[in-house]
Amino acid sequence: MMALEAFGQSRPLTLGVELELQIVNTHDYDLVGGAEDLLRTLAKRELPGDVKPEITDSMIEVSTGICEHYADVSEQLTAIRDALVEAAGKFNVGICGGGTHAFQHWGERRIFDAPRFHHLSELYGYLAKQFTVFGQHVHIGCPGPDVALYLLHSLSRYLPHFIALSASSPFVQGSDTGFQSARLNSVFAFPLSGRAPFVESWADFETFFDKMTATGVVESMKDFYWDIRPKPEFGTIEVRVMDTPLTVRRAAQLAAYIQSVARYLLVERPLRPAEDDYLVYTFNRFEACRFGLAGTFVDPRTHEHRSIAEDILATMDRIEQHAIELKADVPCRELREMVAFGRNDAESLRADFAETRSLNDMVRLQCLRWKT
Repeated sequence: MMALEAFGQSRPLTLGVELELQIVNTHDYDLVGGAEDLLRTLAKRELPGDVKPEITDSMIEVSTGICEHYADVSEQLTAIRDALVEAAGKFNVGICGGGTHAFQHWGERRIFDAPRFHHLSELYGYLAKQFTVFGQHVHIGCPGPDVALYLLHSLSRYLPHFIALSASSPFVQGSDTGFQSARLNSVFAFPLSGRAPFVESWADFETFFDKMTATGVVESMKDFYWDIRPKPEFGTIEVRVMDTPLTVRRAAQLAAYIQSVARYLLVERPLRPAEDDYLVYTFNRFEACRFGLAGTFVDPRTHEHRSIAEDILATMDRIEQHAIELKADVPCRELREMVAFGRNDAESLRADFAETRSLNDMVRLQCLRWKT
């Protein structure tokens, strides 16, 4: 039975960002298996972060190093983006964001040739190929494991914000799903997805982990696909609900907002988390996925109903000073303008499709957005 590794050292509120990206051909803009060529080419480049394979060969993951502020995230992601786009041009493929590819068929995907991915394919069957969806993950540095669990549960209240702000997956298998973020429906199909268990001390979390490994269901933290999970090896928590945005700029803005909310929670400690906070968790999560900024948010403490957009704007008022302290006030203000306008990336994609009447052209425009 594998023991849970010790929680690592991490500077509080530092950031790390991961983005899963689509690799498409430049003929009809369907997904294409180009990860191996891109990885081989980029291995020769010195990058500020990392580039890695994902479960199918039409995906690639980029990640920053440890960042202090929004500007660091933006600079690192831009440098990696530029190198990736340059490499893609050599192979006549395109790179784009978006939480799902609009018209690819999962049965045509190929599992990337790596032992862990083959293991997941054998374990989960067709779900492994259906996992060709694309998300943004944000790591927040924590000073210790108990603080990490406090932040995990406290941030769970704000997950509808992160989903609605990042939503960019309205189309699946050639159809408009009616969702703003259809990607999370694919993630939810996995048995160890959803919310983390409500434990407040690392000692209790270790007990939970030992019980789970004793069942033989899990071997490591990687086997949990929770919306937010601890990452002991990094000394962070990892927020995993976001769709990959259409631009580097939006990805960096989202990281800045999450960092600002986290600072507010750690400095002001406005509420102590409780199990009852999760009573409306699944409802709020669904509303964000289905309706985005227009979805209904139920406050877990007051039971008040308001729109997700209204709750985001109220939160931005509360965290404004923390955003200023983190040099995140400009990106948060830009997100605020987007919320006031009511148009996230999912709405932009629908507008592109309405104008072009072609999902192929819509994906072509996604590639152009990603370059700029």
